[in-house]
Amino acid sequence: MQVSQVKKIAVIGAGFAGLASACSLAQKGFEVTLLEKNAETGGRGRVFKHEGYSFDMGPSWYWMPEVFEQFFNRFGKKVSDYYTLKRLDPSYRVFFQDGPPLDVPAAYAEFKKMVEEIEPGASAKLDRFMAEAKIKYDVSMADFVWKPSLSILEFAQPRLLIESFRLHLFSGFTDHAKKFFTHPKIIQLLEFPILFLGAKPEKTPAMYSMMNYADIMLGTWYPQGGMCKIAEAMTRLAGELGVRITTSSKVNAIDVSQNEAHAISFDGKTERFDAVVAAADYQHVESKLLAKEYRSYSDEYWERRVMSPSSLLFYLGINKKVKGILHHNLFFDEPFDRHASEIYDSPSWPENPLFYLCCSSSTDTSVAPDGKENLFILIPVAPGLTSTEEERTRYLKMCLQRIKKHTGEDLEPHIEYLRSYAHEEFIHDYNAFKGNAYGLANTLMQTAIMKPRMKSKKVKNLFFTGQLTVPGPGVPPSIISGQIVADEVEKYFQKS
Repeated sequence: MQVSQVKKIAVIGAGFAGLASACSLAQKGFEVTLLEKNAETGGRGRVFKHEGYSFDMGPSWYWMPEVFEQFFNRFGKKVSDYYTLKRLDPSYRVFFQDGPPLDVPAAYAEFKKMVEEIEPGASAKLDRFMAEAKIKYDVSMADFVWKPSLSILEFAQPRLLIESFRLHLFSGFTDHAKKFFTHPKIIQLLEFPILFLGAKPEKTPAMYSMMNYADIMLGTWYPQGGMCKIAEAMTRLAGELGVRITTSSKVNAIDVSQNEAHAISFDGKTERFDAVVAAADYQHVESKLLAKEYRSYSDEYWERRVMSPSSLLFYLGINKKVKGILHHNLFFDEPFDRHASEIYDSPSWPENPLFYLCCSSSTDTSVAPDGKENLFILIPVAPGLTSTEEERTRYLKMCLQRIKKHTGEDLEPHIEYLRSYAHEEFIHDYNAFKGNAYGLANTLMQTAIMKPRMKSKKVKNLFFTGQLTVPGPGVPPSIISGQIVADEVEKYFQKS
């Protein structure tokens, strides 16, 4: 639709959801201003550089490539117009408590051979598991993730009700996986994507085996130059579409009267808009930018939400090449259940956490100086914690010791750059509620219409997008969320 009288839309926050909504709104004919508090766009997908090192600050897994392609196709573009993708093979390496590490192959036939060697008879069961996972992926992507979830009536169609049963919404992921496999290594491989969804695998709906389909069948990819290339491409596209982008712009208030947002206060001034899309942290926008009478959700509501994990991150510049690791590495060499309990059941700093190690320079020489490595360590931890430098140092040493144990590489003497990042930085940089890294947990009671609404209940022309609303956390869902909210803004003006 091309609106007859051009309406001015403010988008607060230039992460993936904000960029996607800004581009989509501009394409629809709106005059869009994108306001970002940080000095650069990208949100959690930002990049920082130090003496030849280029560090992606957040997301490092490129899954569901069709979502990115679909987004750029919407504007007559292709992913390849902006960056080059490489499929990783092996997809990643997993270190267990015992035995050699497993390299997870990109080819499904090779993956089947690997699980058959671990558990005789498992390859045939894997075919059945993946067939069900594909159904969940296809149904979810076609019928569920693109809905704004503003009303239960969106799902009150006989076909969708039938499809919901095929998604196994009411059974737990772990129980579902154990119907097919018995070996703990296979179970752990399948549970790995669930660790970041916000609940223990046994409490996460089995529908999320769709993530195994994304992992195993659709593959793990890498954009040359780093994950930052996605945000850079979307920012460039926004500029091509006429979006006005202002960085280092801190929004102080959304001015509301007669239940309509009329203006935004930022950078010491106030500017009028016809509608507002909040792509910043939902809880922050409600509690800090809106007067109390215009908030849809109370402080008590937010305290009752189950959050996905936060993360303790380390960015390391290593002055040598590192052997024994791949681009993506999972250290499952400590008990999974204990770490999960320390995140979800009794939130606390973990005793011996699982962790993830990324070495993007093993794939891309442009992200580190010659002969050196760019490393990124991520430890999932409970939201709402605080840390000291001593604690951070202790966890770094713990991870380095375990890397040495499994690879023989003593990295500590070779660290020439180190930066840590945790709850406090997530709050400072993104106003993240409780320092969360991944948004709301994907529990059954926080799915679809049970999530915070995409449209304000109190302010007629205020909309929300991103990882605290539908469809959920992650880069592809955030990009989808931004497109959905643009459609809802268009509908609002069609009705008014």
